[in-house]
Amino acid sequence: MTLVSYGNLLAMTQIPAFATTVHGSGPGILLAHGAGGSIEGNYTPVIPALAEHHTVVAPDYPGSGATPRATGPLTLDGLVDGIVAAADAAGLDTFTLLGYSLGTLVSVRTAARYPDRVRGLVLTAGLAKPDNRTLASLYLWQKLLAEGDYEAFARFVALSGFGEDFYNAIPAEHLPAFLDLLAAGVPAGAAEQAAVVATADNTAHLAGISVPTLVIATLQDTLVSPANSRFLADGIPGAEYAEIDTGHIPMAEKPREWEKLILDFLARKEL
Repeated sequence: MTLVSYGNLLAMTQIPAFATTVHGSGPGILLAHGAGGSIEGNYTPVIPALAEHHTVVAPDYPGSGATPRATGPLTLDGLVDGIVAAADAAGLDTFTLLGYSLGTLVSVRTAARYPDRVRGLVLTAGLAKPDNRTLASLYLWQKLLAEGDYEAFARFVALSGFGEDFYNAIPAEHLPAFLDLLAAGVPAGAAEQAAVVATADNTAHLAGISVPTLVIATLQDTLVSPANSRFLADGIPGAEYAEIDTGHIPMAEKPREWEKLILDFLARKEL
């Protein structure tokens, strides 16, 4: 499918073109960020190292970064079309997908739909479909946002997103500013992106994934249990499995450890 037809498809589904930045040169890497996140929020710590030897294409979903909100509902396949269109616009014929949280759902679905385009997968803090705990968290997420209670939402993100060690290490006098920062950083499209997670299901696609895959579990994660990462690794043939002792947000808690896991895998698999 050409870039023009992707554009037509996005227009028909009322999804805007994804604002995208491109970094570095070399084999392609395509980034897929999490719900309620952005490229800046999820990948800033690792983009410089990735771009040393790769062309890194970094699109923001509708309602994140500089991408306007969609005028219709978001879907998992719509997000797939959007990031593939971004790869096309950057001239990437093939790429390794780095998916985080919702981005793991987007990445696996992309590999299932475009097996000739995807060379590898790195899936962090991910899932094949939401379990009961994740669905309960998503309900609270959407309810607080619908009510405009960003103060409570920030506290919910802090409790569910960060590991116990990290959160408890924040000095009490700094905690109000930390929560204010979380509240101020909520993207406009956070609720719509969370709704995609709530309805997604990639379980039927896992067995057909044939590219080198690394699954990284976040061991202190209470938003998306690490059991979901183990399910991904068990379901994708030949997938490698690694663990990082953080909550759901390793890029904030242990960015260098997360970066090393990714870079070592890319080098070992020559991706």
